Amino acid sequence: MENTDFKPLDMMLIRNATILTMNPARDIIVGDILIQGDTITEIGKLDLRLNSEIDATGMVAMPGFIQTHVHLCQTLFRNLADDMQLKEWLRTRIWPLEAAHDEDSISLSALLGIAELFKCGTTTILDMATVHLTEFIFSVAQATGIRAIIGKVMMDSGSRAPKELIETPEEAIRESLMLFAEWHNIENGRLQAAFAPRFIPSCSDEMLYEIKALSRERNVLIHTHAAETRHEIQYTQRKAGSGNIEYLCHLGLTGPRLCLAHCIWVTRDEIDILQRTDTRVLHCPSANLKLASGIAPVPEMLNKGILVSLGSDGAPCNNNLDIFQEMRLAALIQKYRLRNASALPAYKLVAMATIDAARSLGMENQIGSIETGKKADIILLDLNRIHNLPADNIYSQLVYSAKSEDVKTVIVDGKTVMRNRELLTISEDEIVRSCKRETQRILQKI
Repeated sequence: MENTDFKPLDMMLIRNATILTMNPARDIIVGDILIQGDTITEIGKLDLRLNSEIDATGMVAMPGFIQTHVHLCQTLFRNLADDMQLKEWLRTRIWPLEAAHDEDSISLSALLGIAELFKCGTTTILDMATVHLTEFIFSVAQATGIRAIIGKVMMDSGSRAPKELIETPEEAIRESLMLFAEWHNIENGRLQAAFAPRFIPSCSDEMLYEIKALSRERNVLIHTHAAETRHEIQYTQRKAGSGNIEYLCHLGLTGPRLCLAHCIWVTRDEIDILQRTDTRVLHCPSANLKLASGIAPVPEMLNKGILVSLGSDGAPCNNNLDIFQEMRLAALIQKYRLRNASALPAYKLVAMATIDAARSLGMENQIGSIETGKKADIILLDLNRIHNLPADNIYSQLVYSAKSEDVKTVIVDGKTVMRNRELLTISEDEIVRSCKRETQRILQKI
């Protein structure tokens, strides 16, 4: 006779967790989470048994972290472009290295990056690839199980970039649309495509106007850099007599589909533009400090109601993809900058890495919190370790004392991709064996 106490294998139960929901009420619940397929179906004290269960006694269950500015194509360049400012960093190292990529190297770079992201509890990324070979990043994302919005870099102008990275507007648009047709909303929506013009100095008005029209027509995100350095501001001042954000607004690009990485050198008027148009800001504190670019006025933006989320940027300007580092650093630099210890509190940082990031991507109805009906993107953390104790505030633990190694299990779309720190869709040994060889091979090309 069939045992009716057990449910089908496509269901999973997380038992006895402290559930940091990140829902509007900020509920923290001790109980269970039932997952059916890719969806959270019940939360609370559940009286049932499953074939697939995780005992999370003493652990925290929370929504997977969402990083909104990452360059997977650059992970293989870690530690190869240090102690430089952005202009030199791009021209002498990153652009030549990106131009040297081939199928094998860019696939390994993406694999290395996703392995690290899983290890620190990141389940969703907004990724900016390079000019070519983006299909291989999509393929790696598909195979590994990460949730990702990926766009090929679009560059049709600019000085001193390798010729391999410069294309005509028609070529850039054509390849982006081909990627969109093949990859957008596949894997039940886990993978999506975006348009990714690199930044104003490398994009013609002609191409930006076309991107604006296509974004509106297809309801697709535009992911670009803006106001990262004084050099960018000087460029747009010479070109149009305005700052970066003003110029993007003049072109008609600002709005809820526009995701702007950095936004350091912005005026009060430009902050008002970001607020008025509901444009999204992607804050990357480690990269901004390491490249000596500056510190974004994040509290001022938040006080205006602007959506701000977090990203690690690329590994060569960080040099890791650890969201815990970004949360902590984002908090600390604003406390010093404003001489105000409460300038950016711990709860807000956790929100910026979860539910606010989901809102920035237009995905708040799917991810970013643990609520019934949402996607099962969940991480389990052990915060009962020496460096986290004693504690009575989970948000403070996550921002100020927790480390990536506290993340034990990672679930994306209802599938476990890391269990007890062991990656299940990626071979760590294979990555370690291949990294040095592939990096040396790329270096020999430049």
